[in-house]
Amino acid sequence: MPEVRFYHLQRQGLEEALPKLVEKIYSTGLKVIIKTADVEMQDKLDRALWEYSSASFIPHDISGCKQSDIQPIYLTTVDENPTKATIQIIVNAAESNITQDFERCLYMFDGRDENIVTAARTAWKALKDKDWEMSYWQQREVGGWEKKA
Repeated sequence: MPEVRFYHLQRQGLEEALPKLVEKIYSTGLKVIIKTADVEMQDKLDRALWEYSSASFIPHDISGCKQSDIQPIYLTTVDENPTKATIQIIVNAAESNITQDFERCLYMFDGRDENIVTAARTAWKALKDKDWEMSYWQQREVGGWEKKA
């Protein structure tokens, strides 16, 4: 049973906030699957990870790459885990049928888009019904996160 954390973005966009979180996870040596709803978002996040900071490097690749099994960070639009990652990040209302296969799921969503917020609420209710360990984090005005539930 995974631990599920919802991250409600309010001050920054996904392309700004996700690389910071992924960099922290990567520094621990854990592998990550990032699930997006479509190729357009996958490509935006791919670019954001490459361009994040000249002072850091976040190695990653996207679905369909030649050596998907060795990628520490792997972006995809389908339910897959070729890297044997223990963390799944679901972004902006993407759906996943394999969340139970991970130790931790981080559900990041843009609070400035009402359709995405509605989908996040629906996902929260569905996962809560499974009796999984869950928490809700909201972006602070000055940066960082505050646990709200």
